[in-house]
Amino acid sequence: MFRKGGTSSSVNTGVCRKVHTTFGDGSEMVEEFDLKTDELLVRSRRSRTVLGKDQEWEYLVGEPPRRFNPEGSLLVENASVNPVWQRSQDTVDSWVWRVRNLPYPKETYDVRVDQSDGKIVIATANKKFYKRFEIPELVFLELPTDPSEMTWGWKNNTLLIQYRKPKLALVAEAEEKADRRRVRPAAGDADPECKTQ
Repeated sequence: MFRKGGTSSSVNTGVCRKVHTTFGDGSEMVEEFDLKTDELLVRSRRSRTVLGKDQEWEYLVGEPPRRFNPEGSLLVENASVNPVWQRSQDTVDSWVWRVRNLPYPKETYDVRVDQSDGKIVIATANKKFYKRFEIPELVFLELPTDPSEMTWGWKNNTLLIQYRKPKLALVAEAEEKADRRRVRPAAGDADPECKTQ
């Protein structure tokens, strides 16, 4: 569904299958899939500025890799006390988001769908956290965000939000999976399971 209009190639890394898609406007998208289960692990995209410079990667699913920092600690990480919002691994029938490091009781949270723009809103009564986000698949398929399809819970300082996938999204994902099987491997990509003589 997200690769339409682009040129895709894939690489089997031995751990996951990476599908890299480039579009006519210079933007690109990289998806990583588990080799055994074919689950989407990471989906990131970036576009170009008006002057042609590549922008930062935007992670739609998963989180960015950790970076090496020769100064202090070996890896650059967010402070463990700051809330971390990410779309985590989706299930077969729903999309899943997590907000880690939220130590407030469940009664503090207000999770709802804003009917004016279809975005999901997370707010706390103590005004310590606020986030608005849209579901990219629903935007692409031009479907409304239905509040009755969303559930949420809080446990172990993590807010978990799930949105049940509509039938049209399940059909689009099945088509995308079939299309992914037809993506040509990148030049020089060999099956890591194959032993050379």
